[in-house]
Parts: sequence; structure tokens; C-alpha cells
Amino acid sequence: MSSLPVLSPRILCSRTVAFLMTHVPIAALLSLALLVFTCPMSAQAQEARIITDMLGREVTIPDRVDRVICSGSGCLRLLVYLQGHDRIVGVDSAEKGGLPFAAEARPYAVANPGLSEYPLFGEFRGHDNPELIAGLDPAPQIILKANASRDGGTEALQAKTGIPVVGLGYGNLTLGRENLNQTLRVMGRVLGLEARAEAVIAYFNDMQADLERRATAVPADKRPSTYIGGIAMRGGHGFASTEPAYAPFAFLSVHNVAADLSMGETGLSHATVAKEQLLLWDPEVVFLDISTARLQAGANGLEQLRSDPTYHALSAVQGARVFGVFPYNYYNTNYESVFANAYFIGSVLYPEQFTDIDPLAKAEEISTFLNGGPTFERINENFDNMGFSRIALDPTS
Repeated sequence: MSSLPVLSPRILCSRTVAFLMTHVPIAALLSLALLVFTCPMSAQAQEARIITDMLGREVTIPDRVDRVICSGSGCLRLLVYLQGHDRIVGVDSAEKGGLPFAAEARPYAVANPGLSEYPLFGEFRGHDNPELIAGLDPAPQIILKANASRDGGTEALQAKTGIPVVGLGYGNLTLGRENLNQTLRVMGRVLGLEARAEAVIAYFNDMQADLERRATAVPADKRPSTYIGGIAMRGGHGFASTEPAYAPFAFLSVHNVAADLSMGETGLSHATVAKEQLLLWDPEVVFLDISTARLQAGANGLEQLRSDPTYHALSAVQGARVFGVFPYNYYNTNYESVFANAYFIGSVLYPEQFTDIDPLAKAEEISTFLNGGPTFERINENFDNMGFSRIALDPTS
């Protein structure tokens, strides 16, 4: 005996309406109206909404977004900050050990090791694979794409996958602060996490205000000249690599010898300084981004300080005033590391204003708020515990 066909509620409703229209008297139209009202509407008509992304594009997305992927450098970091990483259905190769770094220094990844277990959808830095995205099960409802204006490909990715792509920025904590805030707010609006986005922005603002308050108590003539070397930028770099608008220095009104290299409306985010210029500046205190210590010997900023006679002439090297700070950029900027470094740098340069601060404990507090758990002690183990310490240098060895 053949089984009866199974009809969807949508088909049942449409057939019922057709029957009533041909057989039911006008007096029964009220019942017809009630039935039509209760028939399922298309999901898109019922649940869609339009948001404007950071490229100025109007993007139609589901009213409730439960499944996403994050494309581009640092995108997943911001999603973790917003406590929305439980909605991902795939990751790029950065979470699969695909970054060109030998040691892990991304607090969001250290705090959430399970991120690496999700399926792969493409290569790091926004090199997405539409075929891999199409094969994700469950499928993402939207794609969040950081650095969209720089990397491009937003419209093409949306056309190839048929999935709405929301273009985002990333920003920074100085000249790109508004871009960062807007990125967090757009992500929050997409995910229904507006309150958390505002909480993260307020947390950043409060820490900056605290740092600035402490620094204002220090007279300008008591602020030693400083330099930050070994900054990573799309990969590791040596001691000559610096950040003219280095946020911890800006928050603390530090005398940054390289600050004049940051000029124009957007400023210069990265610079490579000649040895001769460093000798002319001769900073009193040097900070070393410990990411450089994992490069090969010739490019390693730590080894350069130890072996290059030119750097031996620096007053900070001769006076053992070289200190390690946590990696600033590691698949884009580690914002928790920026603030953690600022508190440590303040404790070194202005110790009387930071007597109540244990830098490592403060770092773990920041990481816990943003990433859900402590991370810096574990990261430090990957770098021979050079973070937040005086780095031993012996120029004569």
C-alpha cells in the first residue's frame, strides 16, 4: 500500500486557500482571512533586516544571526571581545597554525584553544575560499570581513558564495580609534550584541583615561626619552622596526624619539629606523617587542642588540635599561597587549605613579575581560619569560 505524500505547511496552506476561494461562500471570508494570516511567510520576508556596513553598503541580513565566519586579520579577535565566538562555523588558516610565527602570542587564541577545531574556510589575511565556504555545515548566515576597504573582494565574495558579506574596518587605539569603535558597533548591531560592544569601548576608554591621569602627574622634564623596537608588521622585524604612534607611549605622554615620523592626517603606523638615526636620538630607555626574539639570528632584534657594535653605543644598552613588552601586532593588533604594555611601561618610567599596579596581574585582568580568561603568563612562557622584565644584554659577549 503506497504511503501518502508528505506536504509542507506552505503547500497545505496554499491548497487550502485555493479550495476555499472556489467553494466557500463570501460569508466565510473571515475564516479565509484568518487562515491566510496564519500561513507561514517566507523566512526572508519575515526575518530580514538591512544594515549599513563600513564600506557604506546596504547589506540584507537575517534578523537573528547565529552562524558566522570571520575573514581578515584580527576579525575573530574582535568577535571574541564581543563574546560572539560561539557563533562561528569555520576559521581561517591563522587558527590552524598557518601564521608565519613559531610561538603563539594572540591572547584571544590562547584563551580559546577550541577555535582551532572548527573547519577551515580559507587562508589567513582574508584569502577566502568560496568552495570551502560552500561546504561548511552548518552554513554561515553572514560573513564578517575585517579590513574590507584595504583588502577588497567583498562584493566578489558575496556574489560567489551567495552569503551576505559585512565589510568592517579594524582601526587602532590612536589615529584609527573611531574606525575601531565603529567596527565594534557594526559587529554588535549585526549580532545583537550592542551592549557588549559599548562595554568594550567603555573599557578601553576607561583604561586610557586612567593611564593619562597617572601620566599627567609627571613633569615633562622627568619623562625620559624612549624607543620601542622589534615591532612586528605583517610578520616579524628586527630592532629597527618601530611604531611612531605607539599607543602605550601616546597614552603616557612619553617622549617617543620616533614620534616625529608620524605625520599627516592618518599618521605613519610603521617605520624602519636607520642605526645612525638611533644613535643620534640615543633614547634613555628602550623597550623591545619580544615577538622579534623568535626570528632567525640575522633578523632577530634581541640578537642585534647583543651583537651589533652600533647598538652597543646606545645609552640604554650600556645602562641596562632595555625592557621586554608583549607582542603588539600578531595577526593584527593585540588590543589587550597594548593596554597591558602601557601599564608596564608606566611602572618603568613613572614608578611613583604606578605603585598600586602589578603589571602582569593587570594584564591578566584585561585578558579575562576581553577574552574570557588569563593568557599572558602562558604567552610569556613561549618567549622565555622576557615579557615585563629587564632584558639581560652583554655587549662584550
